[in-house]
Amino acid sequence: MPDILTVSYAGNELWRYLALFVIILITLACSRIIKFILDRQAKFWAARRESGVLEVFLKCFILPAQMAVIAGGLYLSHLTLKFAASGRKAIGLNPSIKTLWINVCNVLVTIAIALLFYKLVDVLEYYLVRWTSKTRTKLDDMLVPVLRKAMRVTIAILAILFIAQNVLGKDISTILAGLGVGGLAVAIAAKETIANFFGSVMIFSDRPFQIGDLVRLGDYYGTIEEVGFRSTRLRTLDGHLITIPNANVANAAIENVTRRPFIRKNFSITITYDTPPDKVQEAVDIIKDVITSVPQTSSDPELPPRVYFDNFNDWALNLLVYYWVKPAHWWTFLEVSHQINLEIMRRFAAEGIEFAFPTQTLYLRKDEAE
Repeated sequence: MPDILTVSYAGNELWRYLALFVIILITLACSRIIKFILDRQAKFWAARRESGVLEVFLKCFILPAQMAVIAGGLYLSHLTLKFAASGRKAIGLNPSIKTLWINVCNVLVTIAIALLFYKLVDVLEYYLVRWTSKTRTKLDDMLVPVLRKAMRVTIAILAILFIAQNVLGKDISTILAGLGVGGLAVAIAAKETIANFFGSVMIFSDRPFQIGDLVRLGDYYGTIEEVGFRSTRLRTLDGHLITIPNANVANAAIENVTRRPFIRKNFSITITYDTPPDKVQEAVDIIKDVITSVPQTSSDPELPPRVYFDNFNDWALNLLVYYWVKPAHWWTFLEVSHQINLEIMRRFAAEGIEFAFPTQTLYLRKDEAE
C-alpha cells in the first residue's frame, strides 16, 4: 500500500476514508439505478391502462427503496472506520460519532418504512376512487381525499413516536401524558374546531347535498363546491365563494334545490270585464292547450296544467294558471315560460281576447237643477 494511504488522521488511515467515500458513491449509484428500474416499470404498466394500479404500486416503492439503500450504504461505510472503545483512550474516532452514525441509519430505515406506508395510501385511494365513482352521490368523492389526509397524518405521527422511543431512546410515556393534559386544554380552547369536525361527520353520514348541488343554506344560495372536515364551501350565483363552518351547516335548515323533481310556475292572467262568458272559457282552453303543447311541461296525470277563472278583481277577470316543468333546470324553466307566454299572446290576439290592466272608470252625476 502506498505510504500516502497510510497517513493517519483521527486514528484512521487515509485509505479508510477513501473506502468510505467509495461505498457512499456506490450507494448513491445503486439508489439511482433502483429509481430508474422502478420508474421504468411504472411507465411500462402505465401504458397498459388496465393495470393502472401496478403503476401506482411501483411508484410507492421508489423513494422508500432509495432511502433504505442509502441507510444500508451508510451503515456499511462506517464499518471501514476505527472508533475508540467507550470509556478508553484508544486510537480512533469518538464513539459518540459511531452512535450518532448508527442512529442516523436507523432513523433513515424507519422513515423509509413509514414513507412506504405513507405512499401505499395512494393504492388504497386508487381503489376508493374507483368505488366512489360507481356511487350516485359525489359527496363520497370528497370523502376520499379527507380519508387520505387523515391516514397520512396518522402514519407520520406513529413514525415520529417510534423514532423517539425506539431509535433515540426517549421515554414517550411522559410525552403522551403531557399531550393528554395539553390536549384537554387544546380541546377546551378549540371546541369550535371539534364542533366543526362532528358537523362534517353528520354531513357525510346524512348526505343532505352533493358536490355541485344548488342549495339554500341559511342566508346563502349557491352551489356546493367542497366539503371538508372544518368547513363547507359554497359558490353563490354572484360568483362569491362563501366558507361556512360545518357546525353551522349541520344545524341549519338546508333546502336542496337541485333535488326537486320539477319547477312549479303559477301566475295570473287578467282579461277585461267586457269579455263574454264563452270567450272566458275559450281563454281557459287556449291556455291549457298552449301549456300541454310544450314537451317540457309535466305529463304526470297527478300534475296536469291547471287553469281556473277564479276571481272577479276590481278591474279585471282573473285566470289563475299552474303548470310544472321537467327537468327541474332553471334555464330550461325560463325558456319554457318564454315560449308559453309568447304563444298565449299570439292566440289571444288571434281570438280577440284582450288583456286587462289596472283601470278606473269615473261616473260624474250632473244635478238636474243646474
